[in-house]
Amino acid sequence: MTALDQLQPANPREVNIFAPYMRAQKRPLLPLGIALYRLGKLEGQRGIEGGNNVDFVATWTIANLPADLSRCTVTFDNSPDLQYEMSITTFELVDHLIDVIINYKKHRIADFSKAFYRKLLRLD
Repeated sequence: MTALDQLQPANPREVNIFAPYMRAQKRPLLPLGIALYRLGKLEGQRGIEGGNNVDFVATWTIANLPADLSRCTVTFDNSPDLQYEMSITTFELVDHLIDVIINYKKHRIADFSKAFYRKLLRLD
């Protein structure tokens, strides 16, 4: 059982603060997205087409308001040479974490979306 299986929904007051920042279709998962954000860490695997998945650990600073910045660090294969950092607004990170939850429910693999990796690698 992973941390994603054990998430408890965030406090409704906190969810109400974030709700205006989320698209309507993601709001039902907002309580779990905030709960995952509050953990400050995610261990998962980046899917590689035609290859083996790569383990990663993502960590981030925890802020209180949706527009505050969080510093997010992702380390692949436990290698300092494969470590990437970015600053991202809290509501954007929560949005990406909701995508992780959606992906996990479908495929049982904790992984960020392509959009997250494009932002992390500064491709956008």
